[in-house]
Amino acid sequence: MKSTIIACKTLEEELLYVMESLSMHPPVVWLESGLHNNPAHLHERLQEELDKITGQELVIMAFGFCGNSVLHLKTGNYTLILPRVDDCISLLLGSVSVKAALNHTNPTYFLSKGWMKGERNIWVEYQYTVKKYGIETGREIFHAMFGHYSTLGLLDTKICPLDSLMEETEKIARTLDLSPKIIPASTRYLSQLLSGPWPAEQFLQVPADSEIAIEDLYTY
Repeated sequence: MKSTIIACKTLEEELLYVMESLSMHPPVVWLESGLHNNPAHLHERLQEELDKITGQELVIMAFGFCGNSVLHLKTGNYTLILPRVDDCISLLLGSVSVKAALNHTNPTYFLSKGWMKGERNIWVEYQYTVKKYGIETGREIFHAMFGHYSTLGLLDTKICPLDSLMEETEKIARTLDLSPKIIPASTRYLSQLLSGPWPAEQFLQVPADSEIAIEDLYTY
């Protein structure tokens, strides 16, 4: 089946790992992770990329619903498949419910290697805020933003060493008065997204020449 992948750069390392393990090498359209800061802009970019696709039977989106940015996306002459998750973190944890359970017992701000490398990651935003408002005000702003979290969790999918990433996580955690922790994760959900099967409770399948409606996102 001829296919194209549209993916967030946040998942680049994990997606490339899965593609290699499955010996799959379809074309991939990468979108910058900073688009998540504005769901309306992310929606526009996703639709632009979908509109460009021709001659394909299947388009796979390595994205979560991301602030409902996928709502009202229109497909062309292909089937669109995307995971039923709110964001890339849930995709690597295995489900929205796993993330919710972790947050219920220990409110956590999650990090992955992709998020740490992103152009608008938490540490970049912190340094920008301190530079703009001064260290005292900058810290007050971030403590207010992250005051309801207790843990800074780094996802471990077992595909790369975490030593340097954990050092940075610990530095950020000290700054924000959070406890650093390694959180087990995996690429299994991502692997199933690429290879199937696609059961309705885990994946949204959007037929050709149709539009994603609100009920598509939350009922199956």
